[in-house]
Amino acid sequence: MIRSTRVFISILFAFISFSVFAQDAGTEVKEKFKVYGNCEMCKKTIEKAGESVDGVNSAKWSISGKMITVKYDSTKTNLETIKKAIADVGYDTEEYRAKDEIYNALHKCCKYDRPEPLNK
Repeated sequence: MIRSTRVFISILFAFISFSVFAQDAGTEVKEKFKVYGNCEMCKKTIEKAGESVDGVNSAKWSISGKMITVKYDSTKTNLETIKKAIADVGYDTEEYRAKDEIYNALHKCCKYDRPEPLNK
């Protein structure tokens, strides 16, 4: 009797643990995309903009590679929303261009060579 109770509890615990893990693993997405910028000040602003989006767990931008890696909950946000948030603070992605007045207000060290104008 005690042994069957232990087996039942062990199976129940394993099932609950697996269910919780499956829910968490199914919603987190990791994506990488290009964001134009130059320096540590850019890095701080770009990462802060990415992380300000509800559902984003982390945003790490590489100065040398000009690439950002974001981890986010796909039930709360999407890549398009994250890219728009970054463009809204002055930094172009390959799909979204920052407004000229916002880009022009960036610190002089943050003014990167802009890609050709985009239609978004």
